[in-house]
Amino acid sequence: MLRDKSNARTGDKPSAAMRALRLKKGMTLVQLAEKTGLAVSTLSKLENDKMSFTYDKLVKIASGMGVDIAEIFSSAENTDDASAPSGRRSIAKAGEGRIIETANYVHKYLATDLLKKRFVPIYGELKARSIEEFGEMIRHPGEEFVYVLEGAVELHTALYAPVLLEAGESMYFDSSMAHAYIAAAKGPCRMLSICSGSESDLIAAIPSPLTDEIRETAAGHPAPAKPRRPGHAKAVKIPRKSA
Repeated sequence: MLRDKSNARTGDKPSAAMRALRLKKGMTLVQLAEKTGLAVSTLSKLENDKMSFTYDKLVKIASGMGVDIAEIFSSAENTDDASAPSGRRSIAKAGEGRIIETANYVHKYLATDLLKKRFVPIYGELKARSIEEFGEMIRHPGEEFVYVLEGAVELHTALYAPVLLEAGESMYFDSSMAHAYIAAAKGPCRMLSICSGSESDLIAAIPSPLTDEIRETAAGHPAPAKPRRPGHAKAVKIPRKSA
């Protein structure tokens, strides 16, 4: 598991912020352990800066406390600071980003060094090539915009017939509606997705308990994927555009 180093940019220790957030929520270590599946001793070591944070632990802790993962990288005093300077920016060079890989896709989260983003930009490469292969559709709070960069994407949603989007085409939709992205062309199918929900909400939408074995990998060196899970949704054939 790749260790997250974004706290080095903020100058804040996640251990102190984690403890402050937990106390603000009125939670004991025992209660947090029950919600995260992490041992009380592990949580205590993390809070006391005696153990390094890994991304999987951060995801579980943020989800357990019901906060955005970025809040763990800010001190309690600065979390709600309205006087924070404006004009912030984040630059991602080629190959940079936080990569999360599942059986259905490879997602690269961008601008992860910025706290309290209004939206989450994600570069995605699709793997599943049928709705049966994808399995159960996902949903998460907020709205979502997707722009197809390469190949074609078949977007399934709970309330509408599937839509085929080819390179250069886009769609905006309510992401609390169950949905699934399917690769619909030979070769790579890549897209840019912009979500209004928080990173922790997006990651929490992945089937629990991490059935796809989410892996964060070094950029450009993804871990090998495990066999995909069989799906249960019914496939709907989409007529392709005529040439």
